[in-house]
Amino acid sequence: MANSAEVLNYILGHPPEASHHIAYNFLIPNLKGLENLIRASGEGASSAEEAPPTPPPSPKPEGEEPAPITSTEDPNEMPSSTSGVDNPVEPAKSSSTPFSVEISLFAAATEAFSKANTNCTIAESLERCKPIVALAKSRNLRVRGYVSVALGCPYEGPNVSPSRVADITATLLEMGADEVSVADTTGMGTAPRTQELLKALSSAGIANKDLALHFHDTYGQALVNAVVGLEYGIRTFDSSVGGLGGCPYSKGATGNVATEDLAYCMHSLGARTGVDIEKMAEIGRWISSELGRPNDSRAGKALLARLAS
Repeated sequence: MANSAEVLNYILGHPPEASHHIAYNFLIPNLKGLENLIRASGEGASSAEEAPPTPPPSPKPEGEEPAPITSTEDPNEMPSSTSGVDNPVEPAKSSSTPFSVEISLFAAATEAFSKANTNCTIAESLERCKPIVALAKSRNLRVRGYVSVALGCPYEGPNVSPSRVADITATLLEMGADEVSVADTTGMGTAPRTQELLKALSSAGIANKDLALHFHDTYGQALVNAVVGLEYGIRTFDSSVGGLGGCPYSKGATGNVATEDLAYCMHSLGARTGVDIEKMAEIGRWISSELGRPNDSRAGKALLARLAS
């Protein structure tokens, strides 16, 4: 198989033709990983010590209330995957498609999952993130943080502390993360517990615009929880075409909520996502076939059946 640098160079040098901006997101496990990414993209890495310090975030107004379902600009507009990208990496001269490179960092909401997933404590994982964020910011790379097992842990059970999730989220934002995706990795989350978590995040002074929600559909609750988030004012949600995915550290965990299902749900509520759901259903069928696995999108399969009739 090709190594990571070869794959990266090919992707950045030959982006597919697209009518919209493409964001390439790379999971960074440690500082060396980011230095390798920068080197592979042809910029040459510098040490984290040379990177300028990341300024603290603007103070949040006291007593900030949860946002209603309507946003301040367009009540039905969902953000694109590249919202907030101020300095996109320039595309290769051979391509007219604009794209940007961003990185992802993972922390966990429980000690047991942190040790299983990253072989360190929560505090140690956050310390490891600091020089990565500093170097990324010095290179104008967008940083996305993740807080795993925010609504249930395969080792510690479903009762994960909302205040701990809020503390970890705030720490990542204070480091300089542009956005933090709060993840129900196991799919244990329910509507009441999702609401409780969102209240804890708001009470910690975290703005809805700095958050994304990430729901696995293991117990069939992902769409319900996403609607709770939407009503609370969240406008960014993670999903996977055809419901692809899972988690090696959470037995039985299915993939993230299917993009087709989430888009269909959002459209039914009047939201404008910019997603052509029929084309997305076709992509779900194609990639599921390529991987030799079932298509887990109920809306996608229903749309395909209707189109075929």
